[in-house]
Amino acid sequence: MKIFASRRRRLVGWSVGGVLLALYLVAQALYSTGVYADWRDRRSLDSACGGSLAQGGLEDALNSSHVRARAVGDSESACLINRPDTDRHGGALELTLRWSDQSAPSEALVPFGRNANGVQGQAAPLGGGWPGFVRYDGTAQVVVALDCRNDRNRALVAYGDLVQWPKDARTRESVLTGLGRVTTETARKAAAEHGCSAQAGERLTRVSLPSANAGTAARPLAQAQGSCVALRGLAGQASDAGTPGVLEYPADAHTPQVNCYLLTPAGKPGYGLYAYYGAVAKDFRSIASAPRGDDYASATATCPQSDQEAVFVLYRLYDRDTDGYPVRHYSASFAGSALKAFADHEAKQRGCARVRMATTP
Repeated sequence: MKIFASRRRRLVGWSVGGVLLALYLVAQALYSTGVYADWRDRRSLDSACGGSLAQGGLEDALNSSHVRARAVGDSESACLINRPDTDRHGGALELTLRWSDQSAPSEALVPFGRNANGVQGQAAPLGGGWPGFVRYDGTAQVVVALDCRNDRNRALVAYGDLVQWPKDARTRESVLTGLGRVTTETARKAAAEHGCSAQAGERLTRVSLPSANAGTAARPLAQAQGSCVALRGLAGQASDAGTPGVLEYPADAHTPQVNCYLLTPAGKPGYGLYAYYGAVAKDFRSIASAPRGDDYASATATCPQSDQEAVFVLYRLYDRDTDGYPVRHYSASFAGSALKAFADHEAKQRGCARVRMATTP
């Protein structure tokens, strides 16, 4: 009997050892072939940005079907998505989500401080019915601000920053469109998950960068058709003020930031006009956006989409290349007329009311 018991123990031991060896070999195979890494990376995407990350567009944004995510800092609302081979081929983006009743991250406020410097503060509308825009200042950023229709004092703001362009991408447009899709669809998903009833847009199929060179996009103000169309009737006054040309963007009644630039005969931005709405207007007003002494004018209006007043601003622009102002003498009367025409037109497009002109301190 002892012989049989000993034999059974050896058989059990061999069986357990065989199972453990098989499991080890399977684990080694999964690890060495990359199956485990793929599974782990897919799991990281599912939990990224508090579980709100929408994965549509990621492949285009990073030019790879194999991407992974991790939290940024201690916040569940910010995540970094990159490729395993980012060090060699680039391809990384960061998404940040916040509510408008929270303070904006300091880096999100930086562009507002550049408004008086040429076209550095420019942004182009995303299109597709999305309340968002795209910036480009060496790196691309997409911003979406979804107003909660069930809480007029609240909005979800999403920032998508392309930290590294994928070096092996065929076109910039596909990367930028992917970034736009990831940011907009993540914003929509997060808003729904947190009970924010928001008006979103359509799936983005094309996102274009703002013009990097004002001179190549200039046209006479009298021919304006987009964001500067309200100033066509002031073409004569604008010419007398030294800015007969215009740099504009597609007209869009959804974007929370609108830009219009008036150009000198040399194609230099001389005056810049900006409109801000909702959460973006709140962020703009949270900083000293124009240094004391700058030549500028401002106005506000009450809009139905948000409890936050819309803000309209005009600056005389500084040219860093020449260390001076392309428009040598600031015309307060022209600035007031231009801003009033711009603000009235914008307010009408949005259903806003009570445009009020203000003077800067």
